Amino acid sequence: MAVDYNDEMFEEQDLGADINEKEKLIEEAESLKDETNWNEANRKANQLKKRWRKIPFYESLQEEDLKERFEKALDVVYEMRNEVFKKSQEIKTNLIQQAKDLSLSEEWNKTTQKLNELMDEWKKAGNAGDKDDELWKQFNEARQVFYDRKRKNWEEMNKKFEQARQIKETLINQAKELQNSEQWKKTSQKLNDLMDQWKAAGNAGKEYENALWNDFNAARQVFYDRRSVFYEELHKKQEISYEQKMALVNQAKQIVATNEFTKENTETMKELSAEWKKIGSCGKEKENTIWKEFRSINDEYFDGLTKFNEQKHQDWKKRMIDTRDYKKSQIENQKRQIARLQQDTLGLISEEQTRAIEQQIADKEEFIQKLEAEVADIDKKIGE
Repeated sequence: MAVDYNDEMFEEQDLGADINEKEKLIEEAESLKDETNWNEANRKANQLKKRWRKIPFYESLQEEDLKERFEKALDVVYEMRNEVFKKSQEIKTNLIQQAKDLSLSEEWNKTTQKLNELMDEWKKAGNAGDKDDELWKQFNEARQVFYDRKRKNWEEMNKKFEQARQIKETLINQAKELQNSEQWKKTSQKLNDLMDQWKAAGNAGKEYENALWNDFNAARQVFYDRRSVFYEELHKKQEISYEQKMALVNQAKQIVATNEFTKENTETMKELSAEWKKIGSCGKEKENTIWKEFRSINDEYFDGLTKFNEQKHQDWKKRMIDTRDYKKSQIENQKRQIARLQQDTLGLISEEQTRAIEQQIADKEEFIQKLEAEVADIDKKIGE
C-alpha cells in the first residue's frame, strides 16, 4: 500500500506540536510543588490532567517518557494531598473526641456555642479523603447525642415553663384580689407569701416571664402605693396627736410644779386625762414613751394629793381629839362643881337657896349631857 507523503508530514508536524504542548504541561505540573495551597494545587492538577487527555497519544517512546514525567510531577501534588488528608484526619479525630466529651454536658447554651465552634473548625479542616465520611459520621453522632439531650431538656423545660406560667397567672389573680384591701398588715403578709410562691414557681420562659412579672408587680404596687398614702396620712395624724399630748404633758408638769393640791388643780388633772383619751395614738414607739411620761406626772400629782389629804386628815383628827379631850375635861370639871354644890346644900336652911343650888346642879347636868353627846359624836367621826 502506498503511503501518502503529505499525511506523514502533517502527522510529524502534529506530533511535534503535541509534544511541545505536553512539555509545557509538565513544566506547569512541576511548578505545582511550590504551591502552598493544596486546594489550589489540586484544582490546577485536575485542569492539567484534563488538558493532557485532550492531546492525542501517538504511542511513541518519547510520549511514554513525557507521560511518566507528567505523572511524576503530579505525584508531588498527590503527596501534598495525602499530607492534607492526614492532617485533616488528625484534626477531625481530635474534634470528634472533643464533641464526645461535650455530648453529656448540661451547660446547654455554652456547649451549643462550643459545638458550633467545633463545626467551624471541622469545615476549616477540609477533606480527609476516603475516611472523611466515616469521620463525619462519628462527629455528627457525638453532636447529635448532645442535641437530642438538649431537645429533651428543652421539652421538659417547656413543661416546667407552662406549669410556672399557670401558677404565676393564678398568683397574679390573687394579687389583684388583694390590691384594694385596707387590711394593711395582713395583706402585706399575704403579698409576701405570694412573692415566695412566685419565686418557688420558677421561670415561665423568655416569652412570658417579663409580661407575667409586670402584671404581678403592678397588682402588688397598687396595694403598696395605697398603703404608702395611708401611712403618710396616719403619720401626719400621729404627729398632730403627739403635739397635742405633749401640750397635755406640759400642762400637767406646770400643775405638779406648783405643789398645790387644790380642788381646781385636781379637777384640771382629771380633765387632762379625759382629754388624753380623746386624742388618737401617736404611733407605738412615741405613744409608749409619752404615755409613761404623762402617767408618771399623774402619779406624782395624785400620790402627792394622797399624802396631802392624809396629812390633812391627821391634822383634823388631832384637832378633833384635842376638842374631845377638852370637852371631857369640861365634863369632869362640871362633875366636880356639882359635887361641891351638893356638899354646899347640906348646911343650908333657906329653901330658896336650896332651889337655887339645885337649879345650878340641873344646869350643869344638862351641860354635861350636851358635852357627852358632843364627845360621842366626835368619837363616831374619828372612828369612821
